[in-house]
Amino acid sequence: MGIMAKVPRSGEVKTRLVPPLTHQQASLLSECFLRDVAASIARTVDAHPGRVQGLAVYLPQGGEQVFDRLLPQGFRLLLQRGEDLGERLFHATEDLLSAGFDSVCLVNADSPTLPDSLLREAMLALQAPEERVVLGPATDGGYYLIGLKRARRRLFQGISWSTSEVLAQTVERAREMSLDVHLLPEWYDVDDRQSLRLLCRDLFAANGGGARDGSGTSTRAFLETLLPQLDSPAIE
Repeated sequence: MGIMAKVPRSGEVKTRLVPPLTHQQASLLSECFLRDVAASIARTVDAHPGRVQGLAVYLPQGGEQVFDRLLPQGFRLLLQRGEDLGERLFHATEDLLSAGFDSVCLVNADSPTLPDSLLREAMLALQAPEERVVLGPATDGGYYLIGLKRARRRLFQGISWSTSEVLAQTVERAREMSLDVHLLPEWYDVDDRQSLRLLCRDLFAANGGGARDGSGTSTRAFLETLLPQLDSPAIE
């Protein structure tokens, strides 16, 4: 299980959250997202010893020390390669399968409250004997997770990345290739002001979704200190 991660540098990550955040606040929030997604993967690793390996598939080169302090002990690092997201996802899958893993599950770094149960479901779906693609639909029309047992370049070609058509086009491509598609429950990414509001409601509402299984812990702690500083509230 690998997080598709970017070094959280000010001005280079979560720029659509500026405003209401500053670039520095957005980069610190991105760090929290990474910690929380990694923690969820780590819990899956701990629940299935010897069967799951956690890692970060990262860019740019030279950011290794940053991830050393953000990731749980035992996580590995793999440098991303490729010109666009589709190439980077394909090559990450190819590289990890070539390293000896039976299957690969790639998760975005934008869903800090992603329930552990969705990672477990993805893992179980990939254990079935038949080849398939596992997809976690995001509320914005993309996907927060993709799982594969073979590196399928065609699955990532001709996709309108960063649009609301990503999931639908990927499902269509998989069916063109006669691949079974296992769809996980829908979850949300945090990319803009609207999804930031949703995140805050999820974390701070009574029995908030993210807090139920321990997910979102770092993000919640940071937002608790951040929200009073904002000129306009993130929660309406």
